[in-house]
Amino acid sequence: MAENILIVTEDEELLDDLLRLCAAAGTEPQVAHGGPPSGAGWASWSGAASWERAPLVLVGDDCVGASGFGGAADDGTPRVDGPVPRRPGVLLIGRDWDDPGVWERGVRVGAESVALLPDAESWLTGRIADALEGVGSTALTVGVIGGRGGAGASTLACALAVTAAAAGERTTLVDADPLGGGLDILLGAERTQGLRWPDFAESRGRVGGTALADSLPRSHDLSVLSWDRGERALVPADAMKAVLSAARRRGGVVVVDLPRQVDATVAEALVQLDLGLAVVPAELRAVAAAHRVAARTRPVVRDLRAVVRPPGGPQRRTRHDAALDDTEVARLLGLPLAGELPWERGLLADVDRGRPPGTAKDGALARFCGRFWEQALGGAGAAA
Repeated sequence: MAENILIVTEDEELLDDLLRLCAAAGTEPQVAHGGPPSGAGWASWSGAASWERAPLVLVGDDCVGASGFGGAADDGTPRVDGPVPRRPGVLLIGRDWDDPGVWERGVRVGAESVALLPDAESWLTGRIADALEGVGSTALTVGVIGGRGGAGASTLACALAVTAAAAGERTTLVDADPLGGGLDILLGAERTQGLRWPDFAESRGRVGGTALADSLPRSHDLSVLSWDRGERALVPADAMKAVLSAARRRGGVVVVDLPRQVDATVAEALVQLDLGLAVVPAELRAVAAAHRVAARTRPVVRDLRAVVRPPGGPQRRTRHDAALDDTEVARLLGLPLAGELPWERGLLADVDRGRPPGTAKDGALARFCGRFWEQALGGAGAAA
């Protein structure tokens, strides 16, 4: 960022607190002591240039009474046509919970939010750090979980990430299944330098989104957080929360490969999903198993959908379950249908040759993922 955070206040105690919070977020802000004068004096105000370019402006409640911050008309109503340009990213910072006027003053200065210290210190530190990272909208976060073992959830997660990255989306693939063998291997990135889950096991609080992305292995134009080949197969729930939150703040797309067993760590991942995909073969036993998985995840995931695979695996459809089509599977599970995903012949051979799932543009995976992202990133509410 060319500009830094701007603080506007004459309250020395408030200034000390805001400087401390900025330091905790890793920045040294610019300070304008006092609000702008009214009328033609705006251009001469020391904070005028930073006001227009700073990624975030923190205005002390002590300054909003100045006429340059809206002031009041002769009848006492707030003035909204003052010299201060309206802009996004302005926060009004106060202390007094018992002063109802602070919310009106927030409107007067055009603040997008009011933060009252000390209660909002943690939130404000994160908001400052987000502004420094250039955070806009958080990433569309999609989780993939198998309705039963061998359903192809990891394959689909990898293909979703590969196709999103190929379409130009900033993409992070998160392997949340410690017993899945490692998505870095599926990508052919097991020898690529970068941090793996055990390196983040002690993470707490806030992890920087940019620092996370810079530390992860990259393959096929995406970042991947996977497991190493060591014996450690668990990370604390706090670490999952901190790391996945950082990945989401980077924006773009985050794809999470989830295990079927839900513990406290997996629950932290589930609550951050925008959309969950349960991969289910169209077989009665698979549907029965998937029903239990859905029962555990549906209370947490705001939007859980079924991806149905033909029965019998990539070799053939089984005669026994031929009548169990994708619509019927979704109905039995009580889930919206995200679509049917055919098995892709030659996939294992492609992976052995270093071609991850989703790279074959004419393959079933790439076609399914392309349609999925077209609707998901386009904001369509219907299932793919």
